[in-house]
Amino acid sequence: MQMAQELISHYGYAAIFCLLALGIVGLPVPDEVLMTFVGYLASLYVLKLPLAMIVAFSGALCGMLLSYMIGRKFGRPLIHRYGRWVKLTPKRLERVERWFNRYGLWTIVFGYFIPGVRHLTCYLSGISGVRARTYMLFAGAGALLWSTVFIIMGYFLGNVDLFSWRH
Repeated sequence: MQMAQELISHYGYAAIFCLLALGIVGLPVPDEVLMTFVGYLASLYVLKLPLAMIVAFSGALCGMLLSYMIGRKFGRPLIHRYGRWVKLTPKRLERVERWFNRYGLWTIVFGYFIPGVRHLTCYLSGISGVRARTYMLFAGAGALLWSTVFIIMGYFLGNVDLFSWRH
């Protein structure tokens, strides 16, 4: 998180966008902590809240789209070739795809709130052949809900005076 704070202090909104996009793709970025910190910075007027929310939403959506495209283009061949190394056999992939097809589109929306699942849903959407327009609708709704919840939480936590009871 220290590195993320330094990147935001040096590069501002561009760092927020890139960190969230890379975090969604699967790099080890503490996304929820990052967005809560962004909300906190907005409460201190270091960042503008509406712009921070738009940038976070855009970064998350960009990461989801990139992951979807990777899954669509390379997913199945990569899984068939290297999946056994991470215990993802064709049989397990088939079981996961059945589960995804059963709950799929709503999993995209609510999967944002479950670390690991949000990364998997975008790749599975591409692998499973979910139409891009449909995917973007559900991914956009999830990105908007997810980024708003954590940024607003950080914003309100930044405005709470924890020691006000000690008058």
